[in-house]
Amino acid sequence: MYKKLAFITIGAVFFLILVGGIVRATGSGMGCPDWPKCFGSWVPPTDASQLPDDYKEIFGAKLKGEVEFNVFKTWTEYINRLAGVLIGFLIFGTLLAAVKEYKGKDNKVILYSGLAFILVAFEGWLGSKVVSMELSPAMVTVHMLLAILVVFMLIMALLRAYSFEGLKLGGVDGSKSDSFILGILLALSTGQLILGTQVREMIDEAYLSGLARELWISTLDGKYYTHIGLATVLLALNSWYFMSRRNEAEYSEGSFLRWMLVLVVGEFLIGVFLGLFNMPAFGQPIHLTLGTMIIAVQFTLLMLKREEAI
Repeated sequence: MYKKLAFITIGAVFFLILVGGIVRATGSGMGCPDWPKCFGSWVPPTDASQLPDDYKEIFGAKLKGEVEFNVFKTWTEYINRLAGVLIGFLIFGTLLAAVKEYKGKDNKVILYSGLAFILVAFEGWLGSKVVSMELSPAMVTVHMLLAILVVFMLIMALLRAYSFEGLKLGGVDGSKSDSFILGILLALSTGQLILGTQVREMIDEAYLSGLARELWISTLDGKYYTHIGLATVLLALNSWYFMSRRNEAEYSEGSFLRWMLVLVVGEFLIGVFLGLFNMPAFGQPIHLTLGTMIIAVQFTLLMLKREEAI
């Protein structure tokens, strides 16, 4: 029961990251100008006529920008919040399942599940600060990185649960050089993700300035081209590591290696698509989600190499 629930929860967190990417790409982050309610209600309105005539003054009092009701943006952000609440319940459920199945047997499963729950609770509080600070770029980035930490804790709990049952996950006897290489790949991928959020901030600025979409890329500075260069390096390094390990990998390590390569290639191709077609909004959330999935797979491979660290 625990392992199945943990798998579902990890998948749900990635879904939440995708939804968060949609919120960002569509400019819906301030669709609900207050927290935890949305326009003063637990269920937001569907039309401006359902709001007070002076709603802009009421909800804009604590904000720097102007509040403007937009039903699409409001409900996009509302669905994002509902998904976040669902994740909270799922992670709490995994904690209860961990206590039920592993109490007195393997307390590390409980520990990692508990840390995931604490992190997601903090993530909820941080979400309120993201709204109150009107989508501060730094806060948005921290919000995303914290979601990845939640995934890391769930992965460690899941691997620990499998290890407790005596299942050989594979790859745990890898050399220190393998762990070092995976650590480098993980660090570079994380840096690439953060760099991508900075590129996204520049895109937002171009959008808000009213500049035509086909001119957005012309406004980007060196960070954008560094992002492209690092993407090429990561494609080469991940491909090389896959080729060097594919014949030696055992058990689940081989599956994770294949997934890593597929995700990296997919991420690279979507990045090329975004660059060639002037950053279409629908491609941006997919690009972000694949980036976080790459980091999760690389982290899993690293933990398989370092079973003693789990």
